[in-house]
Amino acid sequence: MRRRMGMKNVLIVSHCMEIGGAERALLGLLNAFDFSRYNVELFLLRHTGELMDYIPKEVKLLPENKNYASLAVPITEVVKKGALSVALGRVIGKKKAADYTDSHGLKNGEYVILNYSHKYTSRYMPTISEKEYDLVISFLTPHYFAAEKTTAKKKVAWIHTDYSYIDIDFDSELEMWSKYDGLVAVSPSVKEAFAKRFPTLGDRVTVIENIHPADFIKKQAEEFTVGGEMPDDGNVKLLSVGRYCHAKNFDNVPAICSMTEKIKWYIIGYGPDEELIKSKIKELGMGDRVILLGKKTNPYPYFKACDIYVQPSRYEGNAVTVNEALILGKPVVIADYATASSQIENGVNGVVAPLENQKFAKALTDFIGDGELKQNIINNLKSSDFSKSDEINKLYKIIERSKV
Repeated sequence: MRRRMGMKNVLIVSHCMEIGGAERALLGLLNAFDFSRYNVELFLLRHTGELMDYIPKEVKLLPENKNYASLAVPITEVVKKGALSVALGRVIGKKKAADYTDSHGLKNGEYVILNYSHKYTSRYMPTISEKEYDLVISFLTPHYFAAEKTTAKKKVAWIHTDYSYIDIDFDSELEMWSKYDGLVAVSPSVKEAFAKRFPTLGDRVTVIENIHPADFIKKQAEEFTVGGEMPDDGNVKLLSVGRYCHAKNFDNVPAICSMTEKIKWYIIGYGPDEELIKSKIKELGMGDRVILLGKKTNPYPYFKACDIYVQPSRYEGNAVTVNEALILGKPVVIADYATASSQIENGVNGVVAPLENQKFAKALTDFIGDGELKQNIINNLKSSDFSKSDEINKLYKIIERSKV
């Protein structure tokens, strides 16, 4: 691909292109770039995932490296590949994460395990690129590799998570984030929570909301119909999309659904909580009303087919799926998690419902029965732009100015 002289060089580092909100947010960011002004390169730890084919052709994808690709596969496979140093780093990181989690009485050590996996393997990783970039972006935590294995005039790291809700090794994370010239939060609430947790870094944080390729999403929604999976059978069709994990709160969907009438709740996704969700469905006899649709490369026809999109999460940074539903003109009901108000104006473009199951069920039932409110919200959605396409200009300013 021919590059023009005098253009700014940008490198983005991320994990892979599996189906997920962060990965779709990355596609939104990549598609928003003005490629007549910026050379954009992408380094993925693993060249895997259903969204690989959607990377814009103007983006230069750097080659996969076996050391980096050895981070999210069984350690036995890492040894077979000959990446022994990476295997050693992962074993050390896993042991130290377990020790830290136990000694500090953490309820959930997920973020410590992930942080340590990269922290203790970074020393064994090769340089990602020999080029000096105008800007390097580390798009997903942990952020050790972009900080330590690239050269750039400026480096920024993205914050996708609400830090008021997760267990971490504070000192380790502070050291990691401090390596960056600037930090980017995906919503004002995410910035506020991060700054409260890391007050010495608060002045480094800029808000750049997730960018959504609206035309692409609308085109994908027309790709096929889903009447066989989501039939018009007289029930109100609810849809939720996301990883089957603690944050998304899908394990409480069967209980919420049991407190309502004449609805079917469809859930697209995959993840570690799948068996937990299935057990709750069976326990409450919700097998014909809560339907797990599994992983979908293109979820947008399902958005189109639903009556209401529901985000019942315990916590979120900036839920990509909520904005995608709004782009497709779907009324949205979300739980009142800490960052909810940064996405939904209650009663204007959606409904914010209490997180507690019974209250959530009542709010959902009330909304379904309020035809006037539902129609007003739909009308408001038609006159609004939820793509956030102008957010790319904030990134351009970071690239162009002398300091972040």
